[in-house]
Amino acid sequence: MPTTQDVASWKGEKVVGNDEQKLGTIDEIYLDDETGKPEWLAVKTGLFGSKVTFIPLADATAHDDHVHVPFDKDLVKDAPNAEADGQLSQDEEAALYAHYGYEYSERRSDSGLPAGGTDRAAGGTVGHDTSGPTTDDAMTRSEEELTVGTTSRETGRARLRKYVVTEQVETTIPVQREEVRVEREPITDANRGDALDGPAISEEEHEVVLHAEEPVVQKDVVAKERVRMDKDTITEDETVSDEVRKERIDVEGDTPKR
Repeated sequence: MPTTQDVASWKGEKVVGNDEQKLGTIDEIYLDDETGKPEWLAVKTGLFGSKVTFIPLADATAHDDHVHVPFDKDLVKDAPNAEADGQLSQDEEAALYAHYGYEYSERRSDSGLPAGGTDRAAGGTVGHDTSGPTTDDAMTRSEEELTVGTTSRETGRARLRKYVVTEQVETTIPVQREEVRVEREPITDANRGDALDGPAISEEEHEVVLHAEEPVVQKDVVAKERVRMDKDTITEDETVSDEVRKERIDVEGDTPKR
């Protein structure tokens, strides 16, 4: 049976079975609640480590780059489900031990919390955390940091559409027309020959053709301009705010501060 000192650094190690296949990665070490000794490996298995499977720690051995357990992958894969909630019930322990071929005592002995979750540490260090968990002699102060990025979303669409409208156009042009003007002139020596040429008395008729201009309308299609759409990218500053939490550490007590 490995000791708490042995398993202190196993968390995060790869687990390999009898068939030399990787079974998963150690997520937590579960301790016996009564003895404080390591009892179970909580191993992340399945696709992307999405499942936690419990493997007895009794016959596990550490190697340079992995922890070896005496079980093959199929056996581990078919292990009974148990909630990785920090403690195994008697029924869960009994089912797991039976699956792996171990005898199980009916004496009350629930599994303990994961290593670091009880005052008996798998790491062997004892801190001073009055809330219960075993720690080393220092506190870690953490802060949330705001990470801001951008994402693109559709805000609207614009399109060009051509349609026909009708409007009244009025223009003025000059037009000409002919009118009859009657001229009378007396008989003179100059025109007497033309005037007396012909019968002395007769009936005659003279006709004059009159003309007038009329407006003629013709429509021609004339290209006026070309229209297209393009996009401009405008960069603006926008303020984003959110709440972030920060841990603060104060020193209390009568010990003088330095």
